[in-house]
Amino acid sequence: MTAPRLTRGIVMPARNHRIALMGFALEANRFSPPTTRLDFESQVLMLGDEILEDQKRVAPRNFGELSGFIRRMDELMAKRGESWTPVPIAMAAAPPGGPAEKEFFEWLLQEMRQRLAAAQPLDGVYLPEHGAGLAAHDDDADAAVFRVARAAVGKDKPVIATLDLHANVSQAMVDQTDVLISYLTNPHVDNVERGAEAADAMVAMLDGMKPRAYHIKLPIAPAQVTLLTAQGPYADMINLGQARKTDDILNVSVVAGFALADAPQCGISVVVTAKRDKNAAEKLAREIAAKGWAEHGRFIKKLTSLDEAVAMALACGRDKAKPPLIFADVADNPGGGARGNTTWILAAFHKAGVTGCVMGMMIDPPLADEAHRLGKGATFTARFNRDETQEFSKPWSAPARVLEIGDGEVVGRLGIYKGTSVDLGRAALLELDGIRVVVASLRHQAADPAFFERFGIDLKSVRSVVVKSRGHFRAGFDWLFPHERTIEVDVPGLTTPNLATLPFTRIPRPVFPIDPDMTWSVPGA
Repeated sequence: MTAPRLTRGIVMPARNHRIALMGFALEANRFSPPTTRLDFESQVLMLGDEILEDQKRVAPRNFGELSGFIRRMDELMAKRGESWTPVPIAMAAAPPGGPAEKEFFEWLLQEMRQRLAAAQPLDGVYLPEHGAGLAAHDDDADAAVFRVARAAVGKDKPVIATLDLHANVSQAMVDQTDVLISYLTNPHVDNVERGAEAADAMVAMLDGMKPRAYHIKLPIAPAQVTLLTAQGPYADMINLGQARKTDDILNVSVVAGFALADAPQCGISVVVTAKRDKNAAEKLAREIAAKGWAEHGRFIKKLTSLDEAVAMALACGRDKAKPPLIFADVADNPGGGARGNTTWILAAFHKAGVTGCVMGMMIDPPLADEAHRLGKGATFTARFNRDETQEFSKPWSAPARVLEIGDGEVVGRLGIYKGTSVDLGRAALLELDGIRVVVASLRHQAADPAFFERFGIDLKSVRSVVVKSRGHFRAGFDWLFPHERTIEVDVPGLTTPNLATLPFTRIPRPVFPIDPDMTWSVPGA
């Protein structure tokens, strides 16, 4: 039981703060098939107490930032001799894909409204959001969620959200919240810390702080391969913001956006939130934006051709003295809405006779089902993409042997999935001559070595690895493959970094690098 507080000689009951927890996470790729209710159910679709029950698991399925928020709130309230009550509303997260279907999204918003109304009184709302959501009928789905939260608590109570670095921040998202807090790392390994930061901001607002935010949108919609935070132009913008923080600056978020959403709010956003002085927030936001535009030409990166990649993999397989390499199929990244099943690299490596290679994960439910029916040790003709209709996911076949089969959840070991339960569905390890391929049924990018290790693969013994991932794999595999041995391959796919090849219709134009010769200056500068 929480101890009472003594105020001016009068014993006062300790405060209990009721904070609603809700969120919607979808990195929406305009060019991918629609995201359905089943897609959310395959990852996270939790209502009410289901959310807190998931948090009791050793490896929750829900947002890492939610865990960080809850733990930090517990710590802060204990130190203050107060209490808080987490009020679980609704959480929905799906693998990146096309816009959420209208019927599902409207159902989710209505669930949120009804549950918020039933949960009153509330003292605030925390939203672990992604920020690049689309619905079939709404290009600013995250703002729609934020409006529901704001309507429930009114303008004077805190509404705080955390965002992925690939969020497409609209002015409406800024206006409907008090604080937006984005990750600082890509690969995203600081989500727990950002949840804790949101708790700090929540408590400060409960104590009376009235934050002031300033938002600048840059006309830069960069390809995802240019957005690492260990080095490069994006890292420099983030680092500048962190270096310029003062006691009055609550948060600096430099949010890169997700160009493949093809939405009006695409582009790099700088959101600076001050504790009191909006002028201080505006000044710092302008400085960061000016630096980003001054170096916008750096947001272009050359990839390695498929022919070059084949030659590299062949050389690794033939010469054990060469250091092993990891090849990233960045254009077929399930973490960006791709299907995770294109065969450009697999077919080329197989035709050339590459050996000592492992590849993952090919997302192909019918093939995984067939491997399970046939059983371990069976030989058969593996037919990839037999039921797929997406233009890049062409059918391809090769003789194969079933090495291992498995299904169910894997607990991530490193990087973005560390400590999180990930369901691959039915899965199998196939051998195609000198190449072993992990085939799974549910879409996830191959960003964690656990997805290979569960099948008994010793990654230290392989000559090359191919991952269906854009960049998050780096945090899972950098212990074995440093930056100089990481090869990004230029092949077709739904998450291609070659943005000029895509049929954009809604992204604001002109925008760099799609319009390479455009000019721009910071507004009001």
